[in-house]
Amino acid sequence: MTEQTAKNNTEQQFDAAIARCRGVYEAKLKDYGASWRLMRPSSLTDQILIKADRIRSLETKGEALVKDEGILDGFIAIVNYGIIALIQLEKGFASGKDIEVAEALALYDRFMADTRALMLRKNHDYDEAWRKMRVSSYTDLILMKLMRTKEIEDNGGVAKVSEGVDANYQDMVNYAIFGIIKLTN
Repeated sequence: MTEQTAKNNTEQQFDAAIARCRGVYEAKLKDYGASWRLMRPSSLTDQILIKADRIRSLETKGEALVKDEGILDGFIAIVNYGIIALIQLEKGFASGKDIEVAEALALYDRFMADTRALMLRKNHDYDEAWRKMRVSSYTDLILMKLMRTKEIEDNGGVAKVSEGVDANYQDMVNYAIFGIIKLTN
């Protein structure tokens, strides 16, 4: 596979995974509205942690007793909660649903576009290294990013030499999308 072919394939696969995640996000918006506006970023970090821990548990145990939510669903949830967390970092949390579906979708698209652009830059520098990795490694990297995020949050949101919380959320989203690509192709 040539470098250009790999890049184009990654972009197509990434966009297909984004479309899948956005479809779930939009469907849930129609069911619940933007009820997530109540959540503080630290609560979203914990929600992502729950999903990542469950994925790791399923990878380790090899079976799910709750059959309607598997590893793929967990990665989709991490993507969507990660984008929601980025929105909340910018907008702050609210005391109720204060945005309509159209605005929530526009915000999702903007933060996803920024996250996708980051992936393209890193993918260029790392030469498609993610393709050589196991899906379980994405899970572990997400869990590590969560631990870092929780430390930064516990330090009042201040990182002296490291990337901030927003960069960690973006990395979690991108690792989860790599997992979706690997599980669906």
